[in-house]
Amino acid sequence: MRNIDVCLSSEGTEVILATSSDEKHPPENIIDGNPETFWTTTGMFPQEFIICFHKHVRIERLLIQSYFVRTLRIEKSTSKEPVDFEQWIERDLVHTEGQLQNEEIMVSKYTLKR
Repeated sequence: MRNIDVCLSSEGTEVILATSSDEKHPPENIIDGNPETFWTTTGMFPQEFIICFHKHVRIERLLIQSYFVRTLRIEKSTSKEPVDFEQWIERDLVHTEGQLQNEEIMVSKYTLKR
């Protein structure tokens, strides 16, 4: 079985909410698969986004790249609507003085869907 990046828009994934947006760096850049693009937040903290999977997905590993993130919290919902979220992962990230934060999270296998 080959590994597929299920978080890509080419796999049908959508960003259905983001707390802020910059027209040059929109939230859709999170899932475009291009390492040269990114989402820039423009508001106060905390910032959040919701990614919608339109099919069952199995999450085994998360790779998060960020700047200036203190705490990463990932919540999940198996509801057809973006409601009833429960905390899944919370992690304090190491401050890297303006350098790229690379966070790899191995998770127990869990099927998510929307």
